[in-house]
Amino acid sequence: MNSREVTDFMLNCDDASYQAWWPGVHLRFHTVRKVAGDVGNLIYMDEYVGRFRLKFHAVVTASIPGKEITWQFVRGVRLPGRLILGLEDEADGVAISHVVEAGFRGPGRIFDAVLRFWFTPEFADALDEHVRTEFPKLRDLLRSRGSGAAKA
Repeated sequence: MNSREVTDFMLNCDDASYQAWWPGVHLRFHTVRKVAGDVGNLIYMDEYVGRFRLKFHAVVTASIPGKEITWQFVRGVRLPGRLILGLEDEADGVAISHVVEAGFRGPGRIFDAVLRFWFTPEFADALDEHVRTEFPKLRDLLRSRGSGAAKA
């Protein structure tokens, strides 16, 4: 696989493809509203991360094909949380970084302590393990669909 295949997959994912990626863990991921250029797309995701079930909407706030996708969590309004997927092609596959940022900017930072109720050390450990498992599975899924060699 190459980095463009990953961003194309993520920006055009449907529930069936998401479930095929990791059956029983990845439940739903699809675009609710698609716009030209992808920045502004609204997605819905439902998955398990360890014992935690995550169900949320997010809007694409940045999209650089083959390089980066950033989603900002939404619950009526945009929330102070982002998921950033960074990609870089390498000789033997794709290096992927998966970063979750949570927190306010500016004076709103005084409310960041509240976020610790959701973003616990247990959740961080579960998310790290989840990511280490899911991206090799994506490599295998894309390979099975005819993609080239990949590195997880």
